[in-house]
Amino acid sequence: MQHLASRQSLESVTDSLLSTAANLDDTGLRTVGQDLKSVADLLNRELAVRRALSDGSVPAANKTELVRRLFSGKVGDPALRVLERVVSADWSTGRDLTEALGRLSRTAQFLRAERSGELDDVEDQIFRFGRIIEGNPELSAALDDHSGNRDDRIALVDRLLANKAHPLTVEMLMALAADPGGRSFSFGVDQLVQEAAQRKDKVVAVVSSPVDLSGEQLGRLNAALAKIYRRPVVVHVQVEPGLLGGLEIKVGDEVIDGSVAGRLAEIRSRLAG
Repeated sequence: MQHLASRQSLESVTDSLLSTAANLDDTGLRTVGQDLKSVADLLNRELAVRRALSDGSVPAANKTELVRRLFSGKVGDPALRVLERVVSADWSTGRDLTEALGRLSRTAQFLRAERSGELDDVEDQIFRFGRIIEGNPELSAALDDHSGNRDDRIALVDRLLANKAHPLTVEMLMALAADPGGRSFSFGVDQLVQEAAQRKDKVVAVVSSPVDLSGEQLGRLNAALAKIYRRPVVVHVQVEPGLLGGLEIKVGDEVIDGSVAGRLAEIRSRLAG
């Protein structure tokens, strides 16, 4: 979501969701998440409805009335209240509105794990599954085949994770396999990891190392990154022997390359230039 107005609206409607969620139990949170996802799916199919609900020239009262007519009785009251707040906000594009609904749906699901103290485990499992997929071209191709049968993609994730991961991890990755939003499965996995970290008000650092890091090394690295970014940092380590030595650290779009391979590549580039 690149547009400033839409990002500001997302923050506002997320606060609305969190306020609504405060009075919901685990079942209620799950239902809200499913309801918001179903509405997002509908708006992706029904472009005329999406345009009507995201049109900034239409008074907010008219859009909330349309939401009530369309969804009252089809989604629960908590989801309906969130939807009314969503269509009253300013969105730069209709796509931003539907992306926001998807984001809110996932936030509701992450809240379930946050309340049970299992969010760290869910985030780590999602990250590690993404690395497995990236390291297996055949699996990656199968999950990125949007022309294929969505049920086959869902079944593939289920086979890989059944009885091996937290139920919410499986649920969210199966939902991603069903509908990656026109992007790659790996992109969707990275997005889930970022959103889970943001629930904890943390940034994500993906650290590539030629060997596993000890607990002491991880602690020092985490402290150093937290000082740099002035926020708590979630560190995910992936072992890449090809780096030879040193570390490569990626935080968002920023890459800190302190690896031997990276320095050699830089030297070769300078010599070639």
